[in-house]
Amino acid sequence: MTINEAQDQIVEEFSEVDDWMDRYAMIIDLGNSLPPIDDKLKTPDRLIEGCQSRVWLDAEQNPDGTLSFTADSDAIIVKGIISLLISVLNNHTPDEILDSPLYFIDDIGLSQHLSPTRSNGLLAMVKQMRTYALAFKAKNSL
Repeated sequence: MTINEAQDQIVEEFSEVDDWMDRYAMIIDLGNSLPPIDDKLKTPDRLIEGCQSRVWLDAEQNPDGTLSFTADSDAIIVKGIISLLISVLNNHTPDEILDSPLYFIDDIGLSQHLSPTRSNGLLAMVKQMRTYALAFKAKNSL
């Protein structure tokens, strides 16, 4: 599935739910279904700067060149948000990740329904995922 196909699927799923309390419940469910991150990855260098909550993010490059992300957070809504981002960007190449605008965030109204600090955290998560992609791209070109 392409990044845009994954985004379109999320937009479609969220469009079926009008009430934002129900949308928050969907995000919480996504967070609850996020596979646990290994405790040894919960290190200060994997903490995302700019998040009000603690969010750990790690990335590995698969043999086919795609990236796999793992994450965790101490806040359930944030865990759901990072789960959404992972569902869109996981198993894609660094170039795909760097070249794809993440329009689903605005299309589902997420950025409008988060507090300013959560919105900053969302931007920090996206930035960190793209930073990982950029680092792997640079490493691959050596």
